Amino acid sequence: MKNLLVYYFQILLPIPLLFLSVKSNNSTLFITLLVFYYIYRIFTDYYRLLKKDVVKKEAFLFFFIPIWRIKFFKELYFEK
Repeated sequence: MKNLLVYYFQILLPIPLLFLSVKSNNSTLFITLLVFYYIYRIFTDYYRLLKKDVVKKEAFLFFFIPIWRIKFFKELYFEK
């Protein structure tokens, strides 16, 4: 359970920055943070699945495909 809570904390940590950029009406900052968040999530999800031995190191490039992570939804969000 601890690892799952740490994972949720990691993926939700940048969300307040995105919210603040929207509140400040700075669209360039928002788009930049959104792109960085997408890249951050690629690395976070890949590292979690790699540690759980669900994917192999060769599968890293597939994580740049937006819908690829849906395949591992249960392993990412519900299992320890």
